[in-house]
Amino acid sequence: MNVALVALVVLWWALIVYAVLGGADFGAGVWDLFAVGHNAKRQHQLINHALGPVWEANHVWLIFLIVGLFNVFPNAFYALSIALFFPFSIVLIGIVLRGAAFVYRYYALNETGMFARSWSKVFSVASVITPFFLGVSAAVVASGDLIDKTGVPRANYIAGMLTPFAVIIGLMAVALCATLAATYLVVEAHNDGDERLTESYRSKALIAGAVTAVLGALGLLLSISEAPVIWQGLLARAIPIVVATMIIGVATAVTLFLRHYRIARLLMIAETAFLLGSWGLSQYPYIIPPNYTIANSANDPAVITILLVGIVIGLIILLPSLYYLFSVFKLPYPVPGLRKLEQERQDQHR
Repeated sequence: MNVALVALVVLWWALIVYAVLGGADFGAGVWDLFAVGHNAKRQHQLINHALGPVWEANHVWLIFLIVGLFNVFPNAFYALSIALFFPFSIVLIGIVLRGAAFVYRYYALNETGMFARSWSKVFSVASVITPFFLGVSAAVVASGDLIDKTGVPRANYIAGMLTPFAVIIGLMAVALCATLAATYLVVEAHNDGDERLTESYRSKALIAGAVTAVLGALGLLLSISEAPVIWQGLLARAIPIVVATMIIGVATAVTLFLRHYRIARLLMIAETAFLLGSWGLSQYPYIIPPNYTIANSANDPAVITILLVGIVIGLIILLPSLYYLFSVFKLPYPVPGLRKLEQERQDQHR
């Protein structure tokens, strides 16, 4: 058994989990930016409840991914750290600012004051910038231009981040996060009995999903010339996954349209998983096309085996802990209307 390939599959699943959980958190910040009008306060409250206090736990999957990549594929990690220093720095700043801003906004004594409004904008803008540069980073890796002809990472490769392909994939990442968040928020609003917000986020999920599909199609067309390794791999291995992704996307829109919100949420998670899965399958066997493959980037098999054992032990502890966390804070209130009363009590206390 190729332990490096097994480890890569585990890391890719961590990426998918981070996308469907952390991505929804970023998307909530996107919708927070557009929360205007007489319903804006209620939208802020819904987003606050949906994110806090579990939002920070989602970053555990990003840490898991970074540590795993460093230990399993150290050569590729080295190259990515140098060549993507600029976008990764923006992502790091965005994550830190977003987290701090959310806390300051959440516990502000006066929700309508300048302090709360300023941090709310920081939270929203950081929620847009972070997934955008994550998408740009993915596009630059897929392009195959991250490493020069001598095999040295291109630390000054800023131009590659401004190509139409990179911009489209960056915007697609933001749109995907917005679609995930809107689909989740539909369920949150429906559970809370707020039909106005339910319909609002239902419409937003449908629109964001359509935008994601259009951007995905554009990215696919641009990949023919901008990311030939990915395009060829897609034709060779990933066509069934791409078709399945499209079918699931249509099914998600249909269930949203028919107001089957919980099914739509599950389908949206599956669509994200299939989308990222098609990328990974298309890029196989490369970690960074066309220089770094699984074979020439992997650490010693004994090191990877020890890491996999550690991952299994860690997941035995982590998964029940996360389940308990989400069960405590995310289960619906047992008494109808209690959530609204609790929110009003908190408002009075502030």
